[in-house]
Amino acid sequence: MQKPIFNTILGIIFISSSIAAADHLQKTTQIDQRPNVIIILADDLGCGDMSLYDGWIETPRIDKMAREGVRFTDFHSNSSVCSPTRIALMTGRYQQRIGIVDVIVGYRDKEGLEPSEVTIPGLMKNAGYRTAIFGKWHCGTQLRQNPTNHGFDEYIGFLIGGSDYHKHGNWMDGTRVKEQKGYSTHIITDRSVEFIERNKDNPFFLYVSHAAVHNPYQTPADTPENRPKDKKQSREQTRARYRIMLEEFDKGVGKILDTLRKHNLEENTFVFFFSDNGSVRIGANVRPYRGGKFSNYEGGHRVPAVARWPGRIKAGWKSDELIVGMDLLPTIMDIVGVEVPRQRKLDGISIKNHLLKQVDLPDRRVFFGYEPKLGTAMRDGHWKMQTKGDVIELYDLSRDIKETTNIADKYPERTREMKAAIEKWKSEVTSDTTSQR
Repeated sequence: MQKPIFNTILGIIFISSSIAAADHLQKTTQIDQRPNVIIILADDLGCGDMSLYDGWIETPRIDKMAREGVRFTDFHSNSSVCSPTRIALMTGRYQQRIGIVDVIVGYRDKEGLEPSEVTIPGLMKNAGYRTAIFGKWHCGTQLRQNPTNHGFDEYIGFLIGGSDYHKHGNWMDGTRVKEQKGYSTHIITDRSVEFIERNKDNPFFLYVSHAAVHNPYQTPADTPENRPKDKKQSREQTRARYRIMLEEFDKGVGKILDTLRKHNLEENTFVFFFSDNGSVRIGANVRPYRGGKFSNYEGGHRVPAVARWPGRIKAGWKSDELIVGMDLLPTIMDIVGVEVPRQRKLDGISIKNHLLKQVDLPDRRVFFGYEPKLGTAMRDGHWKMQTKGDVIELYDLSRDIKETTNIADKYPERTREMKAAIEKWKSEVTSDTTSQR
């Protein structure tokens, strides 16, 4: 009489264990299927140099990435210099709200991204993602501003704006100085590949923050032993080195994408590539836009950008929507299903539906402030305004993409309206910074 009862108990235990195991497997599968995210950032790369934008240097892997995803024609970095753009990218907010409007020069600079800020890696890490950054940080050099204090599990790279491509005595491994061996572009690529392979079974966020194509203009062959003793280079020599640097960058993008394919991660990984500001005008070709780095004209902040997610993002289409680097935080959180704290005011918007369904984005005004050096710029659809002191410039980009003819006097009402909007915006972001001090 006891045996049936015993068997019944065993059966109940077995069923309960099976249900628990199935539940655990389902939860594990759900975690593993959350999309990975990779941001690949170039430095000082404008639209005019890449073959993707009819430039003079072939970038076959990025071109292929665009054919497999979406290429942007009106994508902008938040600033025409490094640090402010990276601050806006990490926070989804205008960099003015954080108080970083200019380049963080070096180790003596105390300003930077504080741990109190909500960032992409912080949100992702809290959601169970593995997180890493390899390469250039440039968001502060103090220990509290280190990437590992912003949610990155791993960090190998340099804190300041520029670094030798072969000598890495100032590179960090987490919070410790640890010299690396090799060429910067290759180190950053190889560490990224290793991170993907180590985390192929876990959801991850990877920030591939290249030094290229920022100066000094050094190729893999320009080791300290092989460099010309005369540091002065002709423009032709600089162009030749710049070409090789961009080609190596492009190869690195290809290696990362190949690694995703190797481990069957392509359809579960959202990859976004762009540049932190416009070019420094190395090439001899005609530039597509006026201005470059350190400029509020379109060439200073309209940059190359591509998004790829096979099976989710339609292959081979072109986006002409006005999009900014600070849009990536809300977009990524929308994609991975992570909620941003409600008390955190974001200036960026999610472009998820635009990426996945080609839905038009709402009309909005976007501001590019670089006070006091360059003044403030504003985009309102195809209208572009620049102000600095008493100087006001207005351009119709639908007719004058190179911003050659100031039409402020021709459209006085629009000029007054946009100028007022700029002043209101400056007041809002300045007061926000002041209230946090």
